[in-house]
Amino acid sequence: MTVSTNSSPRKIIHIDMDAFYASVEQRDFPDLRGKPLVVGGDPNGRGVVAAASYEVREFGVRSAMSCYEARKRCPEVIFVRPRFEVYRTVSNDIRKIMHSLTPHVEPLSLDEAYLDVTGLQIHQGSATLMANWLRAQILEHTGLTASAGVSFNKMLAKIASDINKPNGIAVITPTDADDFISTLPIERFHGIGKATAQRLHAMGVNNGADLRSMSSTILVQEFGKRGQFYHDIAHGRDERTVKSERTHKSVGSETTFRDNLNDDDKLRIQIYEQNADAFNQMQKKQLIAYTITLKIKYADFTQITRSHTLSTAFDSAKSTHYWLDKLFSDIPRQLPIRLVGVTFSSLVPAAQLLPQLNLFE
Repeated sequence: MTVSTNSSPRKIIHIDMDAFYASVEQRDFPDLRGKPLVVGGDPNGRGVVAAASYEVREFGVRSAMSCYEARKRCPEVIFVRPRFEVYRTVSNDIRKIMHSLTPHVEPLSLDEAYLDVTGLQIHQGSATLMANWLRAQILEHTGLTASAGVSFNKMLAKIASDINKPNGIAVITPTDADDFISTLPIERFHGIGKATAQRLHAMGVNNGADLRSMSSTILVQEFGKRGQFYHDIAHGRDERTVKSERTHKSVGSETTFRDNLNDDDKLRIQIYEQNADAFNQMQKKQLIAYTITLKIKYADFTQITRSHTLSTAFDSAKSTHYWLDKLFSDIPRQLPIRLVGVTFSSLVPAAQLLPQLNLFE
């Protein structure tokens, strides 16, 4: 047994919503249930797949695929525009359920999160019972199904949540971990991407047992600091903690047009809409920003960004319009535009402004 764990191993749960965006649409619009559904893009093949229902996944359609390819693979596919405000609201409801169990919740995105339930005595102290309670509560309050993975570290919990999807649960105990890791294809390791997997295959590493046989020295020589991480996970070691307080580097919103636009007035209206959405997200996270970035993608798929940083934080969505107009006027306009986006960065908690505001009381 090569897996290294403490005498009292941690109990980590990974919750992953099943086809989240698509499931919300099928919940809210019964005529979409049981249909091959893609959230994102349009029937003309513009844009990319943001989410795919399980019905359309049978045709090989996956998120990040072009909508054109999705249509080729499944001519009957139905495209719907994303409703991110609805998804965020549902995600917040799910987050509240998680926080009712433990304060140690680390969101990864709108549809997945880690929970550290080590030491909790409720549900007989069983992380498996806690995970099933979470899944039942999510279904009762949102009408949506979730899958769960339970293990003693983050990597194994995340892998486990994908084993019995949709609407399932898998548990990897310290006793089971060694055998499980040995047969796990290298692509399934969380933290090993496609390019790294190809390099490992070229080194004769195809599964966990192969990776475990590689010395840390060789892996570090080949992959730098990440090599030590690969060596550790091959032995079941992942000491990363569940971080309940995440640092947001940026908050943004963007949209792809059904038809390319060349009209300045229409483009400005859309830029302001994305700006309002991004600013609203930032307010909900109780953050303020000092930098605003305008993103433009042209008809030929090339893209450009322009940014501006203030010495004081932006205090409203409307206060950004002046700077967005200046940034927009700085954008080359030889081609029509297919996408616009606005991102706020240089973020700090809004509470940090309170001492400054008190000076003016």
